Amino acid sequence: MLDFILTTGDQAIFNPTFGKAIVVVLPGILTGTGKATVTSRTICVEGDERQVIVPGCPYTSPPFVTPGAGILTIQSLAANQKARRVKSGGKAVLLKGNTFKAKFQVMFPAMQPSIPVPIPDQLLVYTGTGTFMTTNFRVKGT
Repeated sequence: MLDFILTTGDQAIFNPTFGKAIVVVLPGILTGTGKATVTSRTICVEGDERQVIVPGCPYTSPPFVTPGAGILTIQSLAANQKARRVKSGGKAVLLKGNTFKAKFQVMFPAMQPSIPVPIPDQLLVYTGTGTFMTTNFRVKGT
């Protein structure tokens, strides 16, 4: 099925719910490494999604209500986010598609208020989802 090709500057929009954790999400920015351009922007190819890293995102995970912070990344793409036919430099071109799997890696754990000392969140990784937002509404691939 045809879908819009992703290019440099397009955004990965993360959903704020990562299991029981609520993350204050910021968008990730894609940087394309393909051999072609669309409207003067380099196209994104398979592997470019791994370069999307969004550090410093606050989170809470009840009962750990004192915020912690972590890093958002794309864990894996949906099948409809990689072109089957269109390639650049031997790699599949990335498409807008539906929903990718995301990972939130805790760097500073959220805390549960407690006396005499707060209790840290023991989970260090949460999984969630996200979508791509593109500025390319002209060129599609399959």
